[in-house]
Amino acid sequence: MKIYTLHKKQNLPISLEKAWEFLSSPKNLKTITPNYMSFDIISDIDKPMYSGQIIQYIVTPILGIKTKWVTEITHVKELKYFVDEQRFGPYALWHHKHFINKIDGGVEMEDIIDYKVPMGILGQMVQPFLVKPKLEEIFAYRQKKLVELFGEYKQ
Repeated sequence: MKIYTLHKKQNLPISLEKAWEFLSSPKNLKTITPNYMSFDIISDIDKPMYSGQIIQYIVTPILGIKTKWVTEITHVKELKYFVDEQRFGPYALWHHKHFINKIDGGVEMEDIIDYKVPMGILGQMVQPFLVKPKLEEIFAYRQKKLVELFGEYKQ
C-alpha cells in the first residue's frame, strides 16, 4: 500500500519559546482546526506534552461522520520537534513530525506527515481528489489562523 507525504512550512514572527508553548499544547489544536470538523479533545491534557502521551479526540472530517482519533506523542525534543502517531482513527497510518526552527525575525514551522489511506485500492483511488485536498484545506486554514494569532512574517 502506498504511503503519501504532505510537507508544509510556515514562518511566523514570534520567538522559539512562544511558538513551542503554543504548538506543543494539544489544547490549541481546536483553535487551528476548521470549525466544521467539530474537533473536541476528550483526554485529560493538563500536563505538558511528553513522550508516551495518549490524546483522544472526536473529529468530524467528512460528511458529518464523527470519528474517534487516538494519537500518541512518540518523541519530544523541547524547543525543537515532536512527533504524533495515530493509534486509532481514520488513517491506515498517520505519522506527523512537527519541527520548529529559529530564523531571523521569528521561527520556521515545518510539518511532515506520512500517511496511508484505508480501504486498499479504493482508498488510493479517492486519495488524490478527496483525502489530499481535505488535508491541504485543513493546513491552509491552520496557516491562516496562525497569521491571525501571531502576525505575518516579514523578512
